[in-house]
Amino acid sequence: MYIPRHFAVEDEVAQSFLSNLKSGHLVTNTSLGILSTLIPVTFDAKRNSIIAHLARSNSQWSEKTNQEALFISAPVDAYISPSWYASKQEHGKVVPTWDYMLAHVYGALVIHDDLEWLRTAVSDLTDAFESGREKPWKLEEAPDDYVAGQLRAIVGVELKVSRLEVSFKMSQNKTKADLDGVIAGLRVDKREDAANEVKGLRPEKKN
Repeated sequence: MYIPRHFAVEDEVAQSFLSNLKSGHLVTNTSLGILSTLIPVTFDAKRNSIIAHLARSNSQWSEKTNQEALFISAPVDAYISPSWYASKQEHGKVVPTWDYMLAHVYGALVIHDDLEWLRTAVSDLTDAFESGREKPWKLEEAPDDYVAGQLRAIVGVELKVSRLEVSFKMSQNKTKADLDGVIAGLRVDKREDAANEVKGLRPEKKN
């Protein structure tokens, strides 16, 4: 990944970002060409692995490759209009851009076809997404035979992380006035998530 110095992330921050990823694209280079699937994920810190599953009918899991797999996730990204910059009024030398928080995760892909492994993985995934609800749904609430049937229709995938690249391009290289404009513009666009990230990542000297 190309990472300009303004948008480089310290290792500790990158690892924290990885542990909180919720979904992304699993990319593999196979005999059929490059294959990609959007998947929800959890991160197992003890194994340093991304845990997920694919439909059994999805040939991506069964197509062999001797290369590392790539997981791409950009949980926050947004269009930035040049009209938001204070510098537009000063000199007009502005253009549109795209802000993003992006992770490229590389590693060996391990396939799991054991029902108990799958049950644990799916249960952990469900718990992760249900945790904020008033009454979280649990896998145990569904009939056992139904769950067993669903598990037989998927295979587990584990990406053993060997390399991590993270870039936060959230307008950190802009002036204080331009940053203020970006934050205000994103909020007008109802992108409070991106606005909060721009505010949280702005350099201290631009507070």
